[in-house]
Amino acid sequence: MKAVVYHEYGSPDVLRIEDIEKPATGDNEVLIKVRAAALNPLDWHFMRGIPYFLRLMLGVRKPKFIRLGVDVAGVVEAAGSKVAEFKPGDAVFGACRGAFAEYATTAADAVALKPDNVTFEQAAGVGVAAFTALQALRDKANIQPGQKVLINAAAGGVGTLAVQIAKWFGVEVTGVCSSRNVDLVKSLGADHVIDYTKADCTQGTQQYDAIFDLAGNHSFSEFRRVLKPTGIFLGAAGSRDRWMLGFFGSVIAELVVAPFRSQKRAIIMAKSSKPDLNLMHDLMKSGKVTPVVDRSYKLSEAAGAMRYLEEGHARGKVVLALES
Repeated sequence: MKAVVYHEYGSPDVLRIEDIEKPATGDNEVLIKVRAAALNPLDWHFMRGIPYFLRLMLGVRKPKFIRLGVDVAGVVEAAGSKVAEFKPGDAVFGACRGAFAEYATTAADAVALKPDNVTFEQAAGVGVAAFTALQALRDKANIQPGQKVLINAAAGGVGTLAVQIAKWFGVEVTGVCSSRNVDLVKSLGADHVIDYTKADCTQGTQQYDAIFDLAGNHSFSEFRRVLKPTGIFLGAAGSRDRWMLGFFGSVIAELVVAPFRSQKRAIIMAKSSKPDLNLMHDLMKSGKVTPVVDRSYKLSEAAGAMRYLEEGHARGKVVLALES
């Protein structure tokens, strides 16, 4: 089978298409014929091998695992002997290792059935982005109906889902984006939209119960001005900004400072969750959430897709689409 591989760290130029052996299916696994795979900042960090402490896990001089991609959607080709939930022919979406390929294996608990009303490209973009949005807003912020939430970078891969999920929870959403994305963010259900080219979201008079920062273009000190005294500030650890590069410093600072202030701060590191996948299945099937796909590339165009992701201006998700 064909797969995107990388044998050294570096720019998208290190990505290659190679013929490799189709993976074997374990007793508790499913083999997926990949129809689409979404790119994430996580893939960028793996490809670049930065921050450098990641190489302690990935391989110091070169990557130990040469395949990329953690978000997948496709059709079950085979199911392990202990898998009862899925059968060949089922359309699924979820998480795996090495999604940028014609086939991928993953644990049966890492995928869920794909709703018929979303495409494979849309479903592929759900995994990491949905886990990040759900686990930040629901678990860390504990958002409640009627509260006010600010989402910075509301037109991005996580942001487009976060706006819709927050509205499903019944909160009042303010999205921050560029001029070209204002209509998109409004269409996702945002009650208010701040165009960052015309106004500074940290300088207004409105205060928020939760601020979800997915851009990293303002400091926590700046955001505190518009955060309620008992509010919470959420930063995503997987984005290409200070939250990833300064993660450990942020954690240490929070442990020292947090006891002395009522405003809270949390760094979000998403975890794969079967209940959350099932919830996203229900939200997509009911039309409450519709994933946004900016661009689709062929598997052979993975390097170009990664370059576009690096630019940081994608509207929704960037995906690799494979032929059926």
